[in-house]
Amino acid sequence: MKASTRRRFKRSDIEVTKLGMGSAPLGGLYAPVSADDARGALEAAWDAGIRYFDTAPMYGRGRSEHLVGEFLRSRPAEDGFRISTKVGRLMTNARPGRVLPPEAPVNEFDTGWHSGLPFVELFDYSYDGIMRSFDDSQQRTGLKRFDILYVHDIGRVTHGAAHDAHWSALTRGGGFQALSALRQAGLVDAIGLGVNEWEVIRDAMEEIDLDCCLLAGRYTLLDQGAAEQFLPLARARDVDVVIGGVFNSGILAGVGAGPAKFDYVDAPPAIIERVERIAAICARHDIPLAAAAIQFPIAHPAVAAILIGGRTALQVQQAVTWFETPIPPGLWADLLAADLIPANMTQG
Repeated sequence: MKASTRRRFKRSDIEVTKLGMGSAPLGGLYAPVSADDARGALEAAWDAGIRYFDTAPMYGRGRSEHLVGEFLRSRPAEDGFRISTKVGRLMTNARPGRVLPPEAPVNEFDTGWHSGLPFVELFDYSYDGIMRSFDDSQQRTGLKRFDILYVHDIGRVTHGAAHDAHWSALTRGGGFQALSALRQAGLVDAIGLGVNEWEVIRDAMEEIDLDCCLLAGRYTLLDQGAAEQFLPLARARDVDVVIGGVFNSGILAGVGAGPAKFDYVDAPPAIIERVERIAAICARHDIPLAAAAIQFPIAHPAVAAILIGGRTALQVQQAVTWFETPIPPGLWADLLAADLIPANMTQG
């Protein structure tokens, strides 16, 4: 399996590489990252044949879009890169005549940014909010259009009591209408949701024809919550799935100092124990835990691509090596026998 292998989306004329480059780390997720290191990470992804790059206004409060846009503008168009960004958050600041509403309470998926720009984020899923977010992303990246546009972080777990108001803005307030208008105008080729909760993608499928979705952390070696209901539904609807968070915020990478992270917070003992069991089986087959983690999702027929991130060229190169490492079928069989992956998810 090669990082450069491409898959075509079913509903739109888009090909993405099976391994994509996520850019949350370039915004300073968990640790600072210099501009030189960020550019080196992007260059390493490109050199490995990766041609799908994902970004968002949230990542570094605009910084990631600046860095990714600067990099891709220097690439030849004939190389066929694809870029996705996201809408739903506006970056703003106080000024005379503008009074900012109180910032939303920090949710469990918001870790802060060590290299972020000095802006305040506001959620706005309305028609005008989606259109302004799209315009702002054009300016930050310097790109006229995007291949994929995701609605970012809509969901009840993410927003709690505010979810109903945000969902109303997206549905009755014209947010989905704005997505459709951008697609019809040819300013984006595909639209979807980029979230941590599969249930809200299911709900969105009843409101609008989605082309694809980006689901983080819900189909991994540790969490197959999306497998029983959502992935079969997406496949039946021809909605291509991109999986992010394949390491569940780091614990499945098996590297790094400090407390292991699971879903953006310190991992609880039960999760650590489960990872140790998976790692032991991987070791018996002489396969790095991270290689199994990065390859597990891509074998599902509903999954078109996965995203990895990295703050440096070395981290990206390591992830590519894990992705391209041959894994014997016996490893998946042993994980199944140990009840660490469900029977209907056996890979190979």
